[in-house]
Amino acid sequence: MIHSPIKLRHLAAFAEVARCGRLAAAAEALSITQPGMSKTIRELESSLGVTLFERLPRGVRLTPAGRTLLRYTAPALRSIAEGIEAVRRDTPESVVRMGALSNVEGGLLPQALMAVHARYPELRAEVDTGTSAGLLARLRLGELDLVVGRMSEAHEIRDLHFEHLYYEPMILVVRHAHPAAGTDATALTHYPWVIPPRGTTLRERLERFWVEQSMTPSHAIETLSLPLSRAYVLNSDAVWATPADTAREALEAGTMTLLPTPVEARGGSVGFAINSTQPIAPAVACFCDCLRRAAAEYPGAHPEST
Repeated sequence: MIHSPIKLRHLAAFAEVARCGRLAAAAEALSITQPGMSKTIRELESSLGVTLFERLPRGVRLTPAGRTLLRYTAPALRSIAEGIEAVRRDTPESVVRMGALSNVEGGLLPQALMAVHARYPELRAEVDTGTSAGLLARLRLGELDLVVGRMSEAHEIRDLHFEHLYYEPMILVVRHAHPAAGTDATALTHYPWVIPPRGTTLRERLERFWVEQSMTPSHAIETLSLPLSRAYVLNSDAVWATPADTAREALEAGTMTLLPTPVEARGGSVGFAINSTQPIAPAVACFCDCLRRAAAEYPGAHPEST
């Protein structure tokens, strides 16, 4: 039960400031004045006896106490809004809102979606893509029901529930008949690279590999776009550092070649993250079950380390 001095308006204001990172932007979004927003946040902090935001020269940042409160508040507010909308519509609808990392876009996720639609044709899936940091932040805010992909290394997952499905290594691939095919890593320095962007866990792992190999690639294209990566690698001498599944079809078709130098021995953990403070809807639970089944039968999936 919510302590009496704390009202729904306090929690709504808190969640909006956390989302916007600025009091002025949050006040505008909720159609109140900035002084009114500041007063509301002060009242909430006073009632809880903690500081929720660190005041910065340009905006605010959540304190550890603020992050804890947001983990519970944002999904609750989202559930209230969805409940109100469901009453207004008066029509049931099963929706799964998920975030997908690039390594599952072309294989595991389509398999799971086909399986769930075979069992529940009325289910509607909303799929957003992006970095693990961005998608996990939205999961924490209650804007997503789950996030799927390789992300167990992400710092942002520490206060969420992650279920491991299988291990997937990062590999190096080049086009068929590439001049460096069959050579070791030292021969790759002078070729362009297609790599994950800075701030991703895949990029952090790749940079550790470069240090281990005493490599400094001359130039690179940083992207999470699979169509761009594939097209560029197939039409150039670029080296593609990517999770194994994203290049699986090209390797099987013979249009790309796997380089012999391993980036990592076992690989990263592919699975899905949920916010355990948010009730799991039946549609989400069903989709998670389909993910587990698809992963168990997925080609190249390694449930245990090797």
